[in-house]
Amino acid sequence: MSEENSVEALLEEARLAAAMPPPAERFRLREAAGFSRAHIAATVGVGRSTIANWETGVSDPTPPARLPYLRILKGLAEIYPPPATAPDPVGALFTGHPDGTAQAPAAAETPAVAVPAALTGLETLRGPDGRAIEGDPGPCVRCGVETTYQSTDGRPLHSGAMCQPTTASPAGPPAAPPPAPAAAPAPAAAVSPVPARVPTRPQRRSKSAERAEADLMGLIRGAVEQEAERAGGDEEATLKALIGRAIPDVMHLFNETRATARYEYTAYPALPDILHKPSKREPDQIWEARPAYNNPAYSLRAPQRDIKVTALDVNAAYLSALKVWLPIGKLEHTTAMDGVGPKRSGVHLITPAPWTHPHLPDPLGDRDTPGALWITDATLRLLLRLSGPKWGLTGAPTVHESWTSGATENFLDALRKLLVAARSEAIAAGDTLTLEYVKAMYSKFVSTMGESQHNREMTRPDWMHLIHSQAYALHCGRAYKAHQAGLEVVALKHTDELHVTGDWREVFTEGRGVAEMKVKTGDGKTSGEYLVGKAGG
Repeated sequence: MSEENSVEALLEEARLAAAMPPPAERFRLREAAGFSRAHIAATVGVGRSTIANWETGVSDPTPPARLPYLRILKGLAEIYPPPATAPDPVGALFTGHPDGTAQAPAAAETPAVAVPAALTGLETLRGPDGRAIEGDPGPCVRCGVETTYQSTDGRPLHSGAMCQPTTASPAGPPAAPPPAPAAAPAPAAAVSPVPARVPTRPQRRSKSAERAEADLMGLIRGAVEQEAERAGGDEEATLKALIGRAIPDVMHLFNETRATARYEYTAYPALPDILHKPSKREPDQIWEARPAYNNPAYSLRAPQRDIKVTALDVNAAYLSALKVWLPIGKLEHTTAMDGVGPKRSGVHLITPAPWTHPHLPDPLGDRDTPGALWITDATLRLLLRLSGPKWGLTGAPTVHESWTSGATENFLDALRKLLVAARSEAIAAGDTLTLEYVKAMYSKFVSTMGESQHNREMTRPDWMHLIHSQAYALHCGRAYKAHQAGLEVVALKHTDELHVTGDWREVFTEGRGVAEMKVKTGDGKTSGEYLVGKAGG
């Protein structure tokens, strides 16, 4: 490029950068054109998450991608001007009107949300590190748009100034203040218009979410096609290559599914000593409650083996376990039950109550050493359920101390749904390569997120233990469900093997889906169906 052209390019970028439209308008223009974030990202040479950050105001475009991105926005603004009833900030910016019209977007970008007096004093619930804590999703009491943040009194509430503009008529909210003298009705009046507001944003988000998932599904398909082409159609070589790249690929998918999240997490937090390995070969102090159960009432060596047992295989156990309460903020140390709560998670030092049911697997797994032990929140939740009035199978554990923080159950849900969709598509197409590739991604994602030399992007042993424990807790839950339905539980192993007597199809759905079970196949005495007898009989 000549010196003159270089200067002109810099001047053009400076002119365009001075007229950079606000994040909301960047989003509107792309949506109006029907382009995906991945499409724009590929065109300007950045990642999809970068485009998401530019559209949500997390960051601003920077060279060298800024100039092509600005050119795209300028062209789209000419093709898709704002509605006639609304100000035309981007049109003014890109058509060279430096007469102050650039001030318009500030007022139009984030129209004020009418907030009743009764709600103005609400504050967002935050952890010790100052970050907003998430909970179950619900309509924000201020603007009505769904949020996972909450107020200090437990109601859904957007963090900071995150409340969304509403297209609903402004006549509704101003009507709330007059009844204020009645005191109590005011908050109810503020919440009641929610149904009228909800339809606008969720529909748009749903469309964007579908497009984002389609983009990421394309990445999964593309990886398989790429490795198959490199291997010249050799399936064994292709699978080896896919498994070899599973960790960086799933971390990329994880980052992409987190691109538009409204809260941050710490990839390398300060952790208590109990979560650190003393050495590479020694485990940390967390007990994951791995099941290794054999019912003492049944034996393969009994004189009369006439009881038929079916060995069932659980599909994608770790994939299901990605939906688990994970601590997001800095882990805090507490004593007694202070660290236990429905929206907190972490690890706990407990003394369990005795387990007196030899015909059922112990929820703490195969454990020989009595006394206190460190368990995850997933295991504690299982113990508390089993000690409750519905089950009454054991006493409540004694909690001595905890390391916990505010938590969310949905942190990995977008990644989980993406991998479930890819797995289902592969099964429907009979695509073994993609199926094994997806399996390698989610299993390696879980196994390497702790202190692992194979994954340097994250060190969260607390998450790894929680996901493992959730898989075991879910597995124990299947055994208890089978027993309640009248089946006898003969064995429970690993995260995916359940042996029962009786008609299991009356209890579980047969199939290859994530929520389904199938008869185990393969070599060995415990494959498929086999016969046992009563021990000592």
